[in-house]
Amino acid sequence: MVMPAKTKHVLTRTQLREIWPELSPEEQIRKFKKLSALEAAHFFADLQTRDQARIILTLPIKERRLWLRALDPDDAADIIQATKEDEQQALLNMLDQSTRNEVIALLTYAQDVAGGLMNPRYIQVKPDLRVDEAISYIRRRAREQEQVETIHYIYVLDREQHLLGIVSMRELFQASAQQQVKDIMHTQLITVAENLDQEEISVLFSKYALLALPVVDQQGRMKGVVTVDDIVDVVQKEATEDIQKLGGTAALTAPYLQIGVVGMVKKRVGWLTVLFIGEMLTASTMQFYEKEIARAVVLALFLPLIISSGGNAGSQACTLVIRAISLGEVRIRDCLRVLRRECVVGFLLGCVLGFIGLIRVLFWPFASKVYGQYFILIGLAVSLSIIGIVLWGALIGSFLPFVLKKAGLDPATASAPFVATFVDVTGLIIYFSVASCILHGTLL
Repeated sequence: MVMPAKTKHVLTRTQLREIWPELSPEEQIRKFKKLSALEAAHFFADLQTRDQARIILTLPIKERRLWLRALDPDDAADIIQATKEDEQQALLNMLDQSTRNEVIALLTYAQDVAGGLMNPRYIQVKPDLRVDEAISYIRRRAREQEQVETIHYIYVLDREQHLLGIVSMRELFQASAQQQVKDIMHTQLITVAENLDQEEISVLFSKYALLALPVVDQQGRMKGVVTVDDIVDVVQKEATEDIQKLGGTAALTAPYLQIGVVGMVKKRVGWLTVLFIGEMLTASTMQFYEKEIARAVVLALFLPLIISSGGNAGSQACTLVIRAISLGEVRIRDCLRVLRRECVVGFLLGCVLGFIGLIRVLFWPFASKVYGQYFILIGLAVSLSIIGIVLWGALIGSFLPFVLKKAGLDPATASAPFVATFVDVTGLIIYFSVASCILHGTLL
């Protein structure tokens, strides 16, 4: 009896993408090498730079050279930058001389600026070319797909590489064959400086709905193009870092499950230590008001309520303002406008919470027995304190991101836990000060 031959299961890139995060680094490499050449090329292009670099370094020398030479200069630069210094020169030597020069030039820029994101390969034409000549030239270049980043836009340059204008492929095909490029090009240009931060670039892409942006130096000479697919990765990365910082941790340099326990502790212990030391000031503040607490122990019952109200209001304002700054909705010049707005919002929120707190004290069963004969004054002290603390928390939470932005720091470092801790300490001062004024001569 002849047994049917077993069908060999071939892993597709879609299947591998689904299980990729669950695999160990060794299993990832092993399964990647089982992909067909075409599948591997597509899968490789979708990987994060860190994984691309790891795969490149595990390949034999000949294959490593082929993979590197198939990459665009900006992608090759990212991969080389993700490797150790003693490995970078060896990878650079595998590139052809022209590409190596382009990659070396890109490596002089920081990774998070336009120069570090751009591709130096794009289609350029002279302004005095006829439209039919320009189309013929572009057609020849388009056959060399690996040589250019995008052909959606054609850049018009002079002999010194100054950017004079931009024309789209549609406009070229719609124009008369005998017209010159300079007659149909757009001269009102949206460009980015080579040292412009990647977050600001993402705002431009979102605002103008562009597919690519030209990068120019201070003299207006074109250096390369940043495309929207580069920015998609940037936006995701920046948003992830901001969320992690807002949670009170350092930005993670790898996916959560790929960071070891020791590495995770290092990322989180710094902020936790700062916050813990900050909370020690809470104990010091309470010690300062020790006599007031001893005379009216009932005040201590409302401490969790007081502390959480201010911290939550500050965290809310901080998160909203940081996101607005990141999206370009708010700038430093809007600081006073934001503070005025948060002053009103914080006061109204405080009134709502303060009223609920007052009702909680006045109408609690057996309030006079639980809080004593002056329960009405206690309720008033709690209510007014909450109004003041929520207002204060909203102002601090909205102001701190502007301070950090003005200082050239990332506003996201004004994490919600940090704002909450600061408001906790200062909120106690507000609470006991208000209580001292209202209850003076009675319980205090």
